[in-house]
Amino acid sequence: MIKNNSGCDCECIHREVTEKAMMLVSNFNELDNMLDFFKCVADETRLKIIYVLDKSKKMCVNDIAYSLNMTKSAVSHQLKNLKDNGLVKLEKIGKTVFYFLADKHVKDIFEIGLKHVGELV
Repeated sequence: MIKNNSGCDCECIHREVTEKAMMLVSNFNELDNMLDFFKCVADETRLKIIYVLDKSKKMCVNDIAYSLNMTKSAVSHQLKNLKDNGLVKLEKIGKTVFYFLADKHVKDIFEIGLKHVGELV
């Protein structure tokens, strides 16, 4: 067994596995981006917006606000956050701006999350 000098009070039992794990977590950039993603969807309002967009495909701010019983201003603020984090995109048709999920990954992650929590009960 090898002692870790970095402040950990544990001893290394499986050196090869431990060294690989240490190398993985030292390259944390990808995980930082993933953390930002999950922080963004951890908000109840943003999650509801993703939910209605997942089921409706494309909606304008008015319809999202009406569906969630919220003000357009509050919904717009959350849509900006979702857009800035790459979770939704927009399409302007005439004077109306429609929002939709950015890609299949966002849809899949959301639907897999729903399926997972459904299996917990």
